[in-house]
Amino acid sequence: MAQLAFLGLGVMGYPMAGHLVRAGHDVCVWNRSAAKSKSWVAEYAGDAADTISQAVSAADYVMMCVGNDDDVYAVAKAAIPSMQSSSILVDHTTASAKCARHCYAQAKDAHIGFIDAPISGGEAGAVNGALTIMCGGDGDIYARAEPVMDAYAKAVKLMGSSGAGQLTKMVNQICIAGTLQGLSEAVHFAKRAGLDVDEVVQAIGQGAAQSWQMDNRASTMGRGEFDFGFAVDWMRKDLKIAIEAAEENGANLTMTKMVDKYYAEVQDMGGNRWDTSSLLKRLEP
Repeated sequence: MAQLAFLGLGVMGYPMAGHLVRAGHDVCVWNRSAAKSKSWVAEYAGDAADTISQAVSAADYVMMCVGNDDDVYAVAKAAIPSMQSSSILVDHTTASAKCARHCYAQAKDAHIGFIDAPISGGEAGAVNGALTIMCGGDGDIYARAEPVMDAYAKAVKLMGSSGAGQLTKMVNQICIAGTLQGLSEAVHFAKRAGLDVDEVVQAIGQGAAQSWQMDNRASTMGRGEFDFGFAVDWMRKDLKIAIEAAEENGANLTMTKMVDKYYAEVQDMGGNRWDTSSLLKRLEP
């Protein structure tokens, strides 16, 4: 088993680091809030460090899951100089491809491997060890890191060179945005038509309209429940990254831009922390 460091114990990182302990690895964690680190150590019996440098200095692999590009730049800048030569930094943050490529180059100069490895599956996926991980980087580095990521993943795939993982995550978020807007309008229509949402889902959920969002969110949407993990604020962050990337590569994201504006309306309603299925709220009286 390997010596690991995990940087960032948020909603996703906290259980992911726990799965690494359960897989038999020695894990040292770091988090901006020391209280969260102490809580994690009490639950999983790993170690905690006061600084990033202390956490990574003996690690064969360093896993990172923080908030945005600025966080990635800052944490990577602090981690890489203290990492061992030939160790590997795996970034699970959803960030820009530009950020991934910058960190890849910085790590390469220090003789350290780097994989951009954004995750999909939400809080439930992290807790259940069933995340989908989209990776970018060098094939030999990926081959070394994949068995470690398997501790919390149901699917891991190398998509191409550095940045390809982040670009694939953008595709994922574009798909989710469109699916949720369609599902929101469908649930809204069903309710206005006097139909039972659960019965509608039972009737159409085995056909061409079926989706993960329908299976897992249609019923809760029908009941007006929007407290299921991935928040609107984070979705808008992700869509902003995708829209900016599309401006660079010339892709037409008309629908994605429209849904992003709808999420802005949800934020104006006070729904910053509601989950992404709360698009329905803007359609309700």
